[in-house]
Amino acid sequence: MHEIGTRERIVRTTSLLMQRQGYEATGLKQISQEARATLGSVYHFFPGGKRELAVEAVRHGGAEFAEFLTAAFDREDDPATAVLACTRDLARDLRASGWLDGCPVTTTALESAGRVPELQQAAEEAYEQWRSLVRDKLRRSGFAEDVAHDLAHSVINLLEGAELSAQVSRSEAPLEIAGRHLARLIDSYR
Repeated sequence: MHEIGTRERIVRTTSLLMQRQGYEATGLKQISQEARATLGSVYHFFPGGKRELAVEAVRHGGAEFAEFLTAAFDREDDPATAVLACTRDLARDLRASGWLDGCPVTTTALESAGRVPELQQAAEEAYEQWRSLVRDKLRRSGFAEDVAHDLAHSVINLLEGAELSAQVSRSEAPLEIAGRHLARLIDSYR
């Protein structure tokens, strides 16, 4: 495994910090310290400052979750089984993080809604990428376009809500329940 460069380290660190504490509470000084980079390096790579870096961090978090979904979908042929496996993996990972590492986009998206349009746009792009992955999985499994579209929205909406609920309750149950119900919902359209 190769060592990641300074820019990537700054982006990953920012993504994790915003995931855990939000945009407003994440400062450039903390980012530079935790990324083991000088403040000058942060400004070198992100001359637009915190907003530019935050947008890149949201994109990174979105891509990270897209990879997570893709891996779950690649492991399971059946979309209902794949979504159920995904919720179980999310629950496992969330518990392992001490309930800290929920969605890499949601915390920032909620906090910046209506106030930081660049972040809101990056978050919407991430959500659309995730819906597209679900939609594609469903279409490849024979679902009609309109059904795949609506189910993709339902899957992502429920995953996001269940993950947040699991964090708040410090329990895997919301994700387990969501997975079972999503699998039933998907199966009901066959």
